Amino acid sequence: MLAYPGCFASEVFGVVDLLTMGSHVARACGGGAVAPFEVVVVSPRRRVIASGGVALGVVALRGVDVLVVPGFEPVPGEDLALGMNALRPEIEAIRAHADRGIAVVSICVGAFLLGEAGLLAGRRATTAWLFADQLARRYPGAAVVSRELVVSDSGVTTTAAFSAMYDFVLNLIERHCGRTVARRTARIALIDDARMSQVPYVDDELLPASGNGLSAQVQRFLDQRLKDRYNLPALAEHFHISTRTLLRRYKQETGESPLVHLQRARMRRAQHLLESTDRTTREIHIEVGYRDHGTFAGLFTRHFGVRPTDYRANFRRKRASP
Repeated sequence: MLAYPGCFASEVFGVVDLLTMGSHVARACGGGAVAPFEVVVVSPRRRVIASGGVALGVVALRGVDVLVVPGFEPVPGEDLALGMNALRPEIEAIRAHADRGIAVVSICVGAFLLGEAGLLAGRRATTAWLFADQLARRYPGAAVVSRELVVSDSGVTTTAAFSAMYDFVLNLIERHCGRTVARRTARIALIDDARMSQVPYVDDELLPASGNGLSAQVQRFLDQRLKDRYNLPALAEHFHISTRTLLRRYKQETGESPLVHLQRARMRRAQHLLESTDRTTREIHIEVGYRDHGTFAGLFTRHFGVRPTDYRANFRRKRASP
């Protein structure tokens, strides 16, 4: 964990504690006497005061397999990059680790430090939904996917806000110790290990009024209303423009139509429900906004290459395999 002035101490400790817990679970599951994870809090500084005035014990930078960069205290409406100049030692350390081929991870708005280190250019990335537009504007070379919880691209991983640190840690535990250890760790810690998206948490009223493209607004509007019937005139009326203007501007920004996005979002939601619940496919097609099961099944098959029932069976068979 890379500690720095103003970082969220809870994100430093949260990653450390859940990895420690995962190590105990792995050993209890027959993983051997040696803990699979060793965590250390490092810094290029001798003394670090985190957010809230909490002093952190740190050691000098050292060789690691993964460098995790926590987020810092963000203020809505302020340019998060304004304080980056004060963190040049950390930014240089992040760049140096990446240059040596070490995996780098950011939690929440820690993605801005990765951006300053030049690690987001040409990569997919995410951050807290509240600051995703700002991240995209600051680092136009990055493909910011604001709906995702954890995004990994060529050795660089970024996560959504705060609690997404747990999604990252559970992914890390699963990758190194297996699904059983990750799931048991989540159960012991009372953590939801089946989250798929930031979308359910987005509050349009908190989003900045500027720098928020029409297509992004339309997507958030549709994502939060997957059950509703698609109504283009009503959608255009909500944004106070004509249907023709809506379609034209949306296509200019995304290359597709709002309906294509809605169908894709519905299919992702259906995929998640098939994987994580025992609901019938008919219950699921209603949950994601389709009144006709045949229409839903046809779209799902076109999107994923298999019918919904076959997808669920294949997923469970893979999960059950060692």
